[in-house]
Amino acid sequence: MITIGNIQPEDNTAIAQLIREVLTEFGANKPGTVFTDPTTDNLFELFKAEHSQYFIAKENGKVVGGCGIYPTKGLPEGCTELVKLYVAKTHRSVGLGKQLMEKSIAAAISEGYTEIYLETLPELHIAVGLYEHLGFEYLEHPYGDSGHFACDLWMRKIIRH
Repeated sequence: MITIGNIQPEDNTAIAQLIREVLTEFGANKPGTVFTDPTTDNLFELFKAEHSQYFIAKENGKVVGGCGIYPTKGLPEGCTELVKLYVAKTHRSVGLGKQLMEKSIAAAISEGYTEIYLETLPELHIAVGLYEHLGFEYLEHPYGDSGHFACDLWMRKIIRH
């Protein structure tokens, strides 16, 4: 049985490892992504920021996925960033990524946001398909200042509450 809850300090190492494994699997383990972002090793601390939330999916105590929202610097008012959606290879195609995204979208609504932005890479085509399925639309340029200069696909979704 898979459970989804808020990130805890003891999840830091496992989720950082999962993120880097997935990026390596898809050939996206390069500078300018969360692969080299120093905050990847300390997500619990990062998501202590006001109006941010990060969710961890576990099966039998093992981290198998994660996703969250973060008020990235420079985003338009009312906008948050959907960040760090990663699911273990063993747990894809069972709806876990969608569950994590829906939980993150619900969190954005509860935080009062009206728009969700994300950055990604073409290499992460499985996630891109999910974003499209959940109503994200392509943008011609990035929002905000995430520091992830290698990401060259930008999308957004207007949310109502």
